Order: sequence, then C-alpha cells, then structure tokens
Amino acid sequence: MIKHPAFFVGLARWSNLCSVNKTPFDLTGKVALVTGASKGIGEAMARLFARFGASVVVSSRQQAALDELAADIRQSGGDATGIEANVGNMEQVRSLLTRTVAVYGGIDIVVNNAATNPVFGPVADTDEAAFDKIMQVNVKAPFELSKLAYQTMKTRGGGVIINISSIGGVVPEPGLGIYSVSKAALVMLTKVMAKEWGPDNVRVNVICPGLIKTKFSRALWEDEKTLQRFTKHLPLGRMGNPEDIAGLALFLASDAAAYCTGGVFMADGGAVI
Repeated sequence: MIKHPAFFVGLARWSNLCSVNKTPFDLTGKVALVTGASKGIGEAMARLFARFGASVVVSSRQQAALDELAADIRQSGGDATGIEANVGNMEQVRSLLTRTVAVYGGIDIVVNNAATNPVFGPVADTDEAAFDKIMQVNVKAPFELSKLAYQTMKTRGGGVIINISSIGGVVPEPGLGIYSVSKAALVMLTKVMAKEWGPDNVRVNVICPGLIKTKFSRALWEDEKTLQRFTKHLPLGRMGNPEDIAGLALFLASDAAAYCTGGVFMADGGAVI
C-alpha cells in the first residue's frame, strides 16, 4: 500500500529521535524547574527528569530537604540544584526564576506543581483569608512564574510549561470547593497560555491527577475503609503513585509531545469518565 509522503517524513523524524543515542524522551541539555519538589509528585518528576538528562532545579519551602534531594540525584548521576522559595510570595517566585537562570543560563521546562489547601468543608464556611491563600499559591504563582519563564523560553527558541491541576479542576470534589475552583482556573490558564504562546514554540499543558499516594492526600488513603470505598469505583481499581504522574510529565516535557499544547491530561485511574 502506498502511503502519503507526509507519512514517510514523520516516520523519518521519529526514527531519528529513536536512534541509538537518543530517544524521543531525552531531556539532555534541558533545564527544568519543578516547584513543590521536596516530596511526592514533585520529587518523582524531578528524579525522572534528571534520569533522562535534564539539569533540574528543585524548589519548595525547605532548603534542607531540597539539598538532600539534589545531593541524592547527583549521586545517582544526575544534575540538580535546590532553591528554596515560598510560591505564595511573588517576590520569591520572581527570585526563583532569576536564580535558576543564573545557575544554568536559561530555562526550558517549568512544572508548576506546588499547591495548598488549608481548609476542608463547605464553600460557605471558607473565609476570605483561606480563599486568598488558595488562589495565591494555586493560580497566581503559576501565572507569575510562567510569565517570567516565557520571556526566557522564547529567546531560546521555545520551551515547555506543565501545570499540575487535579480532577477537582474538572469535577468538584466534596469538601474541596475553593481548591477545586483554583484548579479549574489553572486548567483555563493553561489553555490561554497555550493559545497565546504557541507561536513562540512554548507548549503549555496541564495534568489532572486523581487520588495519588502523597502526604497531601493522606487523609483519603490512611484509613483502609475510606480507600477501598474510593478505589472500588475506579476502572483501574487502585490509587495512583507519584511515578504515575512523573511518567506523563516526562512525555509532555519531551520531544515525544512536540505537537501537544493546551491539552488537559487526566491521570486518575478512570475516575472522571
């Protein structure tokens, strides 16, 4: 069967990416910044990015934990630097980007993973201070950091921004009303940035995790009965691990996803179908 010439062009490009010395997931020469990286999903992404060749800046509010993680990544043959920052503070957000560029000379990948949810309960019981804190960390910080990164990325010929939302950004989660609102805003922010920044070859995608075994979600999985009640309705029948999100993030950060932007990628075991 004779195929369209574009098929052979695409096949040649893919074959080149899959050569002995390089896979389509290779991040060699790339600089990646991951917020909320001292544990959980952020840590898993940072480790995997470094394993595939990226120089990684890991960031959170605890320098000691970051130093330990960075040292462990370097001991495993990767390249990592820890930079402390509270993304609820916009001055620290701006400093984080500046310091990353100062260390590595630029930035190619940003993962907005840091998030907060200081309240659990009905929206009517959520006060203004909690609302502001959730929006500051979950929406404004990714907005500011991404804007700054975009300015650097477009001078380097492009880049990748990955936002970490939640299934709550698509379907409201009980007791997590304003958190769900913030994550829905992050989904739309992703689409807006993808549309505006695509001409500069800056790709922006968002991952919506379901129940993942992290400290952040401990209240939902520590009790075996609660966990079973949740997982029995999942098509895949289990809760996720941080590595389940890291693999998807690697795909989106790499050339394997070169034609993906503005995408909303669910990683929830089938919770939202």
